[in-house]
Amino acid sequence: MIGQKGIPATYGGIEKHVDEIARRIAARGHDVTVYCRRHYTPPNAVVPGVRLRRRPSIRTKHLDAASHVALCTLEAMASRFQIVHFHALGPSLFSGLPRLAGARTAVTVHGLDWQREKWGRLAAWALRQCEGPAARFPNRTIVVSRTLRDYFRSQHGRETTYIPNGTHLPAPRGAQKIYSYGLTPGRYVLFVGRLVPEKGAHFLCEAFQGVAGDMKLALAGGLSFSADYVRELRRFESDSVRLLDYVYGEALEELWSNAYLVVLPSTMEGLSIALLEALSYGRCVLVSDIPENLEVASGVAVTFRSRDVSDLREKLDMLIRNPDRVREYESRARAHIQQRYSWDTVAEQTEAVYAEMVRRA
Repeated sequence: MIGQKGIPATYGGIEKHVDEIARRIAARGHDVTVYCRRHYTPPNAVVPGVRLRRRPSIRTKHLDAASHVALCTLEAMASRFQIVHFHALGPSLFSGLPRLAGARTAVTVHGLDWQREKWGRLAAWALRQCEGPAARFPNRTIVVSRTLRDYFRSQHGRETTYIPNGTHLPAPRGAQKIYSYGLTPGRYVLFVGRLVPEKGAHFLCEAFQGVAGDMKLALAGGLSFSADYVRELRRFESDSVRLLDYVYGEALEELWSNAYLVVLPSTMEGLSIALLEALSYGRCVLVSDIPENLEVASGVAVTFRSRDVSDLREKLDMLIRNPDRVREYESRARAHIQQRYSWDTVAEQTEAVYAEMVRRA
């Protein structure tokens, strides 16, 4: 697998996806190798059953992924893998090369990366040009949402395989670590995600300024070549608004378990793992009404008009003032996830794609 920053996943939706399916496919008896960037995966990292290959990259905004993927692709071609699986639009540009060495290739499109606001016009244009290669260079193209499947059908005339992201049903964790963040169980609104413009944290911070009561806002995330944006968010910091940087492991489990409400105001997604995780913890979720969010959470989450701060503030205030309404949505969340989104099912479906490619070869 090539394109992800690495595993074990500490942050990043693609990294979480690769981590979960790599472990499960390895447990099914397959030889699985995941390429990792040295700045993400520490030298002593271990994932049971999975071979980790840490390789360098040119760690700049525009060259980090491209340099790493190019190097790893050349090494993969020499390694004679049966299948090379690329993740994300940019890496798909390389997905035709291993076929020259006899391998079968797959690309998973996790979102239309050119829409991310961190990219300038030239970089966004270049990423958009990768849609064609993602549809045509590999043996199979996988997408994580039905919205993406429809997009590739209408824009590129190509049929893709829909395999969503997944999650599991965790056991709620009591509060211990969150007290050090100045948070009280049931008295904070939670945002989890990278602090980049398309995740919409600035809309949430602005809307939260007009919400009455003693509720706090906790933003758990870190920058991704987005220092200017994080500096913009820091102007909202106060006793009521806490920027927590990256949080993972038990601390993140506590944040999910004890939040009164989760808000995910993103303006673009592939299929949000944060949304799946919020629902898996049985949280009431307030989400922007972009198609990718509605696909997952229609009927089990409250929505607001994307980018509309006034509507977001109104829905926030309504839910904070109506705990019975919050509990009503909490009661639906876990069953919805259990029925539709499971990492075990995701791994089974991915394995089936691999098996079909090998049979055809």
